[in-house]
Amino acid sequence: MGLLSLAIWTPIVFGAVVLAFGKQEQAKMVRWIALIGALAGLLVTIPLYTGFQLGTSAMQFVEKASWIPRFGINYYLGVDGISFWFVPLTAFITVIVVLASWENITERVNQYMGAFLILSGLMIGVFSALDGLLFYVFFEATLIPMYLIIGIWGGPNRIYAAFKFFLYTLMGSLLTLIAILYLYTKAGSFEILAWHQLPLSMTEQTLIFFAFFAAFAVKVPMFPVHTWLPDVHVEAPTGGSAVLAAIMLKLGAYGFLRFSMPIAPDAAHKWAWLIIALSLIAVIYVGLVAIVQKDMKKLVAYSSVAHMGFVTLGFFIFNDIGVMGGIVQMIAHGFVSGAMFLCIGVLYDRVHSREIAAYGGVVNTMPKFAAFALLFAMANCGLPGTAGFIGEWMVILGATKFNFWIGVLSATALILGAAYTLWMYKRVYFGPVTNDNVRELQDIGGREFFILAVLAAAVLYMGIYPAPFTDVMGASVADLLKHVATSKL
Repeated sequence: MGLLSLAIWTPIVFGAVVLAFGKQEQAKMVRWIALIGALAGLLVTIPLYTGFQLGTSAMQFVEKASWIPRFGINYYLGVDGISFWFVPLTAFITVIVVLASWENITERVNQYMGAFLILSGLMIGVFSALDGLLFYVFFEATLIPMYLIIGIWGGPNRIYAAFKFFLYTLMGSLLTLIAILYLYTKAGSFEILAWHQLPLSMTEQTLIFFAFFAAFAVKVPMFPVHTWLPDVHVEAPTGGSAVLAAIMLKLGAYGFLRFSMPIAPDAAHKWAWLIIALSLIAVIYVGLVAIVQKDMKKLVAYSSVAHMGFVTLGFFIFNDIGVMGGIVQMIAHGFVSGAMFLCIGVLYDRVHSREIAAYGGVVNTMPKFAAFALLFAMANCGLPGTAGFIGEWMVILGATKFNFWIGVLSATALILGAAYTLWMYKRVYFGPVTNDNVRELQDIGGREFFILAVLAAAVLYMGIYPAPFTDVMGASVADLLKHVATSKL
């Protein structure tokens, strides 16, 4: 079994084990098995990093085996510089979520931990699949554990939120399946890399581009199909929000790079103005919407929509610094948004409220926690020296290179991001203690300190020394842009 298969199936097997054998009275043992499974999943990604060859755009760690030979469907895996980082990032976030859920999930612990472990393996499968149908299977399968996580362990309106999440994403995916089947009839194969070379007319490219757009835009989510995200974040448990923001939103953005742009390059260029316009609306309008939110989770959810607008903007300006900036922003957002939702979870576990007005002066009673929260808030604003700065700055530079005024409009995100993030931080953490709930707060314990310290180290490391992230993707991004610049007509 290859390294990518190990990265996919190790968490899934451990997830199945805790589902099958974990009983409620064995919750403690289930947590430890889940943690061992998550750590094992992370450890098997280390050889991927040490063995990854820089300077080539070729797929690496390739595995290929016949799956359904009658239809030419293969179990075909591989990663290049575009997809590589999302494999260890997914495994890393899974470990964080298992640790973060250690005490606050007390019912159906085995099902909760099992769902997260299985979801982790499925998401790595999405980033590794080189067979179109295999990608679709992994892509759709991720809906099931996330639907259960929201619907079972979510808030009072969890059923509504879970259905909204499921319906939005499923409707978009049906058009993607039609596009995949059409490409199969044209190419006689489900291999994604073969589809990249497939000659297609402008009409075919346009229809395929929008078929994929329907699924990936919902998943990102782009304006105006972003409305499911705030509802889902509000109702989802802390771990669900962290995984959703850190990894699941990236599945759609990754789809643009792997499918939409290389398979339909002429359509991508023709309709780039639409993607850029929607991305700028997400950056500016949704950023303004975030400012007026009273619920911390909703505020960070709208912030995620705005940050992901940066990602799609970076992709469709078709220059190397913009596309690399978009990918770097995806990785950075994984660390920062995950940390932001975990911080909200720390407060919610103690006060059972996400309302900003329910807090005030938290720094007086939780100084260690407030220090970590300040770092993540600064990273969310794009402060230099943090992970949030690198990607946003690269996209702004790329946008300015593409068109000066688009660069200026995209730069407003830095102002809006600072406005809504610091406004929330001031009202929640600064000032005198406002009520008895805050007065009785206990600062974070050892487990919470460890989780936030690891995330803080990741945010600072990526912000201070981003070269390991950008070096990996350089050759693959250059090859993608070269391919997209070549017309198929």
